[in-house]
Formats: sequence, C-alpha cells, structure tokens
Amino acid sequence: MSGAGDPPIRFCFDPISPYAYLAWQWVRPIAAAHGRAVEPVPILFAAVLNHWGQLGPAEIVPKRRHTFAHVVRLARSRGLPFTGPACHPFNPVTALRLCLPEVAGPRQHDVVDALLTAVWANRLDPGDPAQLAAVLDGLGLDGASLVTRTHDPDVKAALRASTDSALTAGVFGVPTLLVDGELFWGDDQRPFVEAFLRGEDPLDDELMGTLDTLPVGATRRR
Repeated sequence: MSGAGDPPIRFCFDPISPYAYLAWQWVRPIAAAHGRAVEPVPILFAAVLNHWGQLGPAEIVPKRRHTFAHVVRLARSRGLPFTGPACHPFNPVTALRLCLPEVAGPRQHDVVDALLTAVWANRLDPGDPAQLAAVLDGLGLDGASLVTRTHDPDVKAALRASTDSALTAGVFGVPTLLVDGELFWGDDQRPFVEAFLRGEDPLDDELMGTLDTLPVGATRRR
C-alpha cells in the first residue's frame, strides 16, 4: 500500500502524444488518493524513437488516422474537450523545455496542464513561441521571458538529461508512468496502476522470470 514518504509517480511525457493529454487527467487524482506526488518528466519522444529504432504512430498513415479516431472516442467518452493541434507531427522541443522544473519552477504542474490542454483542446501550434508565451501569460507568468529561457544551454541540457534518464529506466513510449521502478506505458494502464498502488498487482514474479528469459525463435529483417 502507498503512503506518506513513498516516492513520486514519474510521469514521462511529450505533448506530441494525445495520450499524454488524456493520461495527465487521471494520474494526478489517482496519485493523490494514494498519498503520492506526481513528478512530470518531459522527454523528447523523437529521441526515444531513434534510440529504440521505432517509427512514431503519426509516421504510419493508417495508424495515424486510427490514433486520432481512438483518442477522439476516448475524449468524448470521458467528457474531455478535444480538437487536435494546429498540425501534427510538430516540433515539441520548446514546449517540453517550458515544462521542465528548471523553467516552470513551482508552477510546473500548472504549466504542464495548460500546455497539454492548449495543444489538444485549443489547437495550439507548439511551434509558435508567441502562442506558447500567451498560454503562460494566462497563468500569470511572464511567458516571453520563459520562452527566452528555453534557449539557455542549461535548459537544453536538462531536457537531454531528462530524456536520457527515462531511456535508462527502459522507457520506450509516451506517456509512461514509473511507479516504484515498475513501468506502465499508455493511457490504458490506469486500472493496472491503481491495482499496483493498492498492492494488488496481478503479475506473477515466477512467470515473468520465465517470460523475460524466453529464447528468441525468429528475427525480422530490418
């Protein structure tokens, strides 16, 4: 069972993923119900794809449409606003840097919430610094100054370090929740995250040990 003193749930995300927007809505109340904090961890999804040799969903034409249809159905079923961004894929780097604690400071949760909502519910163009600044202005922050801060070398290094840390932990997609060393990938992991936090994870350690060491019977040409 979770309680005071337990480590935070690390929420690895990139605003390029609509599932990050969806999962962000439920991770915080679930964490709070179990006495956990949530640590937003901005990571560059493109770097994750490159590291593991994958294509993103938006780079596969039928999967791109399926993903958008799936997300619209999920958003509608949950009563969440959803319009989609101004373009997709887009360059998320500035938005990611704005979400770093080195830039957002104690308002990190507010900045993450506002930017994810602006992208997926208000058609924000994350490639437009003026639009990003306006979102932050709406939080009572100095948007222009924070956007300028994203160009600083230490901020650039912080995003690289955040991404590298996630890769070291085995993250291969977004959003990913890291809970006490266990990895939960995707918006559909909610019931399993809740079970894990209750101490009722259905995973069998012995079975997983067997599955983890299965021999490779065939390989695909790449």
